[in-house]
Parts: sequence; C-alpha cells; structure tokens
Amino acid sequence: MPVSSPVYIALEGAEACGKSTQAALLAERIGAVLTRETGGTAIGARLREILHDNAVDDLSPRAEALIAAADRAQHIHQVVAPALAAGRSVVSDRSVYSSLAYQGYGRELDVAEVRKLNHWATGDIWPDIAILLEADDDVVAARMDARDLDRFEAAGDEFHQRVLDGFRALAADEPDRWITVAATGTIADVHAAIADALHSRGVL
Repeated sequence: MPVSSPVYIALEGAEACGKSTQAALLAERIGAVLTRETGGTAIGARLREILHDNAVDDLSPRAEALIAAADRAQHIHQVVAPALAAGRSVVSDRSVYSSLAYQGYGRELDVAEVRKLNHWATGDIWPDIAILLEADDDVVAARMDARDLDRFEAAGDEFHQRVLDGFRALAADEPDRWITVAATGTIADVHAAIADALHSRGVL
C-alpha cells in the first residue's frame, strides 16, 4: 500500500532490537526504497568496513564521526534524495540520528557539533519520521550472544547505555518526528504496532 506522498522513515534503536527486520517489512508494506546506514552504497560499504572492523582499535571518535558523515553524504546523494525526488518513499535501517546517538552520546562528543556536521553532510535532508524500537534487555542479550560482535556491538555496556539514553533523549526532544514502539511479542506484533503508529500520524 504505497503512501500518498513520499516520506523518509528511519528505524532506530540499540543493537539487536530488530531494526533490519522491521525496516524490510515496512518498506514492502508501503512500496518504499529499502536502504541502510552505514553501507547503503558501494562507497558506503567500504567506509562501513572501517567503522565495524574489530581490528580497528585506535580510531578517534572525531574520525569515526567524520567517516559516518561521509557515508551519509554519499547515501543521501545516491539513494535517498533521488528516490524522494522521483516520488518514492524511503525506509532506512538507521539514519543521521544514529550518529547523534553513537558518536554524540556514545562517544561523548559534543552532540551539537555532530548535528552541525551532519546537517552539512546531508544537505539538511533528515528523516520525516524516526521510529525508536525499544526491545527488552533479555531479548537483546540473547540476540547478541548468538552473533559474532562487530566493533560497535563489542563496545561495552556503558557505551551502549549511553547510546540508548541518547536515542531516548532525541525522541523526547522531537516528539512530532519520533515514534517509540515497544519491540515485544512476535515480529508480526511489532510490525502491526509500527503500522498502527504510522497510521495515527497520517502516514498509512
């Protein structure tokens, strides 16, 4: 069921909260372009290798923020902006808000500076709607135990708590843009909750 006008929606949240699965389901439901950050382009995939590689153990937080912004600039230029201009909606697994949460709150950089950098990188194209998936801690822990952790996933509990607190602060600061959904129950349950929330905002 395509939406009446193109909309840019991002799925956000902590590691292993179900973003990728729900982004794919939502994109199929509304006939949107499905993409992701980081790595949503060929250039971005090469940048993602640096960001997520466990062998990279001396990357400064500022360098990390700049690499993420470079990925995002290419992603907006190559995927998001052309899709919206062509009348296609976009659903992204993560977005600019992940930089505010991860490099700002998580790496403890100045959030306002990270935001300014990304305004320039994106040409001020930010998601119309950001959906924060809040998963139970035990569910997240079980999913993390079942995978080989990358550089971000292995960053430690204190880092991940700062990231989650950052997402919650971002959502509280922009309630008209953010939707928080409890990622509990089955995959279908969460998808239905997202659809209901978007319907209440007039998107579906």
